[in-house]
Amino acid sequence: MRQHLLLVGLPGSGKSAAGRMAAATLGARFVDVDQLIEEQERLPISRIFAERGEAAFRELERRQVRSILSDDPCVVVPGGGWAAQSGNLEEASGRALIVYLRAAPEVAASRAAPHGDRPLLAGRDPVARMRELLARRRACYEAADAVVDTGERTVGEVGAALVALARSKAGW
Repeated sequence: MRQHLLLVGLPGSGKSAAGRMAAATLGARFVDVDQLIEEQERLPISRIFAERGEAAFRELERRQVRSILSDDPCVVVPGGGWAAQSGNLEEASGRALIVYLRAAPEVAASRAAPHGDRPLLAGRDPVARMRELLARRRACYEAADAVVDTGERTVGEVGAALVALARSKAGW
């Protein structure tokens, strides 16, 4: 039975870029959960964080992922902190192949910093902040079903690795 392909990892680990590529190759729908929330709430994620707080955002995120996982299998990319929220990984287990896209904090920060729209990285040394995020989230990320190192790989190589995992472990 085909499962969703759900990508977790630090901001800047390549989830969106490689996920889009994998979805295109698999002929699957690609869902960027942050983008979906922004469209439905008609607010950027940074404003949701500022006006409602992280807890409110995480609840929106939890509901969106739950809804997506109840639909036809696709490639799903929640925010970097989704995996660290209590119960999320367990809820997705069995319905999704959860893949940790692993990148060193320095690599993730260099990729994420140019976007400037990541509320948990705002106003601080991005590398130090990535190290903090990884220290808090590492155990959750490593609880994934599979790991793909992204630091030294191109988006195409990571996308190909995701396709291979989807075909070998998720029924694609």
